[in-house]
Formats: sequence, C-alpha cells, structure tokens
Amino acid sequence: MGIEVPLTLGILDGLVIAMVAALTALGLSLVFGIMRIVNVSHGEFFMLGAAIAWFVVNYTNLFLMALAVAPLIVAGLAAVVERSILRRIKYNPESTIVTTLGLMYVIQQLVLASFGPYSREVSPPFYFRVDLGYFGYSGYKLAVAAISAALVGAVYLLMHRTKLGLFMRATQQDSEIAGAFGVPVGRVYMVSFAIGAALAATAGVLIVPIQQAYYLMGLDALLLSFIVVIVGGLGSLKGTFIAALIVGLLDGVVSVFFSPTLARIISSLLVAGVVLVRPKGLFGSWTTR
Repeated sequence: MGIEVPLTLGILDGLVIAMVAALTALGLSLVFGIMRIVNVSHGEFFMLGAAIAWFVVNYTNLFLMALAVAPLIVAGLAAVVERSILRRIKYNPESTIVTTLGLMYVIQQLVLASFGPYSREVSPPFYFRVDLGYFGYSGYKLAVAAISAALVGAVYLLMHRTKLGLFMRATQQDSEIAGAFGVPVGRVYMVSFAIGAALAATAGVLIVPIQQAYYLMGLDALLLSFIVVIVGGLGSLKGTFIAALIVGLLDGVVSVFFSPTLARIISSLLVAGVVLVRPKGLFGSWTTR
C-alpha cells in the first residue's frame, strides 16, 4: 500500500477543508467585491453558526433545524450591523476595519459569557463510512464537501441568473451609476452583507460535528478565508473557489505527511509569493466574473 492510504486520506481531508473554506471565504470575497470593505468580524459569523448549532442541537436534537436557523439568525444580525453601524460610517475602509475588529471582540466576549470557554461537541446527523478499499472514510465529511460545493454553485447562479444578482454586479461595477439607473444600492449592500454572513454561519454549522464549537474558532476561519481570497483575488468568485482547492488540498496532504503547522506556513508563503507576482491575486480583476 505504501503511501496510497495517507495520500488518499490527505486528498479527501483536503477536499473537505477546501469546500468549507470556499464557502466561508466566498462570503468575505462577496462583501469586499460589492461593498469594497474588509469585514474583520467575518470569522465570528462562522463561529456564531457553530455556537448556535450547538444550542439548537443540544435542546432539540435536530441538526437540520440548526442548519436552517443558524444562518438566518446570523444573517439577521449582519443586516442590523450593516444598517446601524456600517451605513453610519459610510463604509469608509479604515473605519470599517476598526469597527468590525471591535465587533469581533464583542461577539467573542458575548459568546464566551453565554457559551463558556470550553469546546462543545455536536454529533453528526448521520453515521456511515464509505469503503475505499484500504480504509473507510466518514460519509458525513463527504456530505459536508458536497453541500458546501452545492452552496457555492448556488451563489454563482444567484449572481448570474437572478435580478438580485444583476443588481449586485451592477453595484460592484459602479455604485453611483447603478443608483442613477434605479438600483437600490443601500438595500443591495445590506443583502450582500447578510448573505456573506449567512454563508460563513452555514460553514460553521457544517463543520461543528467535525471540529467542535469554541468561542475562538473564528480566528482560524478568518485567517484561512484571508489566505483564500488573497490567493484567488478579492472579489473574484472563481478565484475564491480555485484558491480554496489549492489551499485545502495543500493543507490536507501536508498535514497528513508532516503537520498542520507546516501546512499553514506553506499557505502563508504561498500568499506572499502570489502577492509578489500578482498583487491582485490569481483572478483579481475586482469582478465576480
């Protein structure tokens, strides 16, 4: 068998990481592409999804309810933040970074106070293993990868096949001209920010049976999202997906043969290399096309 089993395991784990990272980073990239702001609190929306999932499953034992409820709650919170805070500071890039950084700490402390400092386990909604000959692999992990990929595809269809997507792309190209042609730019901003948060929360719900919920888990999600969007190109949906595949597979294979720490070091070096060669990322045209 040689290295076949660890290599296959690394590739499968990498695919799971890649799809969840693509789903999480897609929200960050979407918000930047349309609103031109960097949401430093994006990882906390991921963490909130996981924490809410634990509460829902703990009290109802219904994982599907958690998958439906958590993104809606986080999207509602994001809409309130956009209306009450970001709009008031007029989406100024520097002010937005400081504001969302403060929001990150507020969310962390609120979850710490209500959730506690310990990791919380959520059981997968189903148990089965896929026989791959030499070993079995978690069916739930494969389902997570499939659901995440499907949601990424759904966002692409939303952007390119719906009226809302047309408004979002028009706002991205030039918000002033879009507004002059009747596009409700303010509403597009709110919806975009809410969708970005909901995507991160969904990723948090899907991953919590694998990683457990923890009030600081958003930091790793934010770092991985930044790596993905910088490599792929801020605002590029295609770039986000391809970069997530590259970073995820690299992370999975290197983690199996060496260590997760080395995998993150290599990912950081990859970011530095891409920025030196292509400052806007692999597909950084500032467009969702």
